[in-house]
Amino acid sequence: MHTVLVVDDDSEIRDVIHVYLRNEGYRVVEATDGLEALNVIQTSSIQLVILDVMMPQMDGIKTCFKIREISNIPIIMLSAKEEDIDKITGLTTGADDYMIKPFNPLELLARVKAQLRRQSLIGKEEYHSLILIKDLVIDKSKHSVKLKGNDISLTPLEFAILVLLASHPGQVFGADKIYESVWKEPYGYSDNTVMVHIRNLREKLEEFPRDPQYIKTVWGVGYRIE
Repeated sequence: MHTVLVVDDDSEIRDVIHVYLRNEGYRVVEATDGLEALNVIQTSSIQLVILDVMMPQMDGIKTCFKIREISNIPIIMLSAKEEDIDKITGLTTGADDYMIKPFNPLELLARVKAQLRRQSLIGKEEYHSLILIKDLVIDKSKHSVKLKGNDISLTPLEFAILVLLASHPGQVFGADKIYESVWKEPYGYSDNTVMVHIRNLREKLEEFPRDPQYIKTVWGVGYRIE
């Protein structure tokens, strides 16, 4: 069940949205201002936010900025302002959609479904772009590597070698295969380029590079990630 956070200081608007969402099977959580909304997002599992622009204490624009610092969940902004500049401001702060008050609840419901469907597809793509090995997280789409939650800075060639090995766990790759796959050119048998890059990778990934836990050497054959 998806949980939708409705943020608006107008209780009647919250009630209307709540009824329509609940009738479609969504779980609804309410907040009356931006500060309360941020607290809910930090303490609960929320899949989408419907966010009013004009609110006391913290308005929707500032709230949207704050949400984007901690989450990429879909945000649909609601506002009585009809000027294009207001829509642009709302969308450039990180909102995914923008609706003018008064709005048709059925149209809002359709947009909620569209955003959740889109987020679901993005989530699947992000999942398939991740490679998880012990405490190592490789994100192919973001070209990033984290080890025990810490960012690891790799060169493009180091990253490509790591992805090649990690995408085929247990498979042994000779230096020639690694070179041809990563450098996209014929391998020179006296070339120790691959060995140097493997050594650099181990220095960055391994607590004890001489006793590696990730990139193993199969003597006389090549390298693998178990």
